[in-house]
Amino acid sequence: MSDSPSPSAWHLPRFPSITVLSGGVGGARFLQGLLRLLERTGAHSQVTVIANTADDIWLHGLKVCPDLDTVMYTLGGGIDTERGWGRTDETWHAKEELAAYGVEPTWFGLGDRDLATHLVRTEMLDAGYPLSAVTSALCKRWQPGVTLLPMSDDRVETHVVIDDPEEPSGQRAVHFQEYWVRLHAEVPARAVVPVGLDAATPGPGVLAAVTEADLVLLPPSNPVVSVGTILGVPGVRDALRATRAPVVGLSPVVAGRHVRGMAEQMLAAIGVEVSAAAVAEHYGARNAGGVIDGWLVDTADADEVAQVQAAGIDCRAVPLMMTDHDATAAMAQAAFELAGDRR
Repeated sequence: MSDSPSPSAWHLPRFPSITVLSGGVGGARFLQGLLRLLERTGAHSQVTVIANTADDIWLHGLKVCPDLDTVMYTLGGGIDTERGWGRTDETWHAKEELAAYGVEPTWFGLGDRDLATHLVRTEMLDAGYPLSAVTSALCKRWQPGVTLLPMSDDRVETHVVIDDPEEPSGQRAVHFQEYWVRLHAEVPARAVVPVGLDAATPGPGVLAAVTEADLVLLPPSNPVVSVGTILGVPGVRDALRATRAPVVGLSPVVAGRHVRGMAEQMLAAIGVEVSAAAVAEHYGARNAGGVIDGWLVDTADADEVAQVQAAGIDCRAVPLMMTDHDATAAMAQAAFELAGDRR
């Protein structure tokens, strides 16, 4: 049983236009709760999702966009709920055949159903369509209930610097997917390098989605390699600082540990303490040149609320574990209420 409020108890301030800056699994699950909240309360808000594309990788000649696909599959009902990524009822015949041929990389598997998405995407890109148009076309099948926008149509790929005694420098850079999938983030990350980010331009509709929103939410996605890369696209930070909408974030760190993924490793790589308050300070208060107005921490971190407020950021402690859709909807409601208090 969930300890979250019953649907009849939910209420929320009115935000006709909501923009969410999302990574993959954590962002997608938060969006499920957000849409549940809007449905149960009868709100008719338009939700726009700006998704991280710096996790993207080219494999076997195909363009793979993990975060875009995770959001699309999750909200469209096609996600493998146990893994949190990839297609449900997946098979792996193509992966097995590629391995039989000795084709690398063998550490990243493309399922047969998932493969179709990458084939369609790559064919459209080769035909000259930008990633934003391709994403819109793919969403026509999945009907995710949101407007899904890539953060940029330009190629951006995050690399992670790790130790390698065989290299003259003692270090080498690997693609983020290799660090996560092959190495399981089990070796120290010395630096995070988003290749191409400085030269990227925001995708069509991205800046308008921020500046014209009534509410902007930063879900509990990785603050360095998910939300952080979206913020790194030139113009996005300025749009967040300029928007009339309140900007509220939810901590991905609970009791000094990341809930899922590798926030601890990535925060350590950029010299940020692994705590809910430190992540809030990393984003920074909008009234001091940062990007957030409000911040939610888990009840386990209630003693950090004062530290966040001292940084000029409104803060509350609420349950932040996404145990089910209702619990996640309650998190979204808490974000709405915090934002509503600022209007």
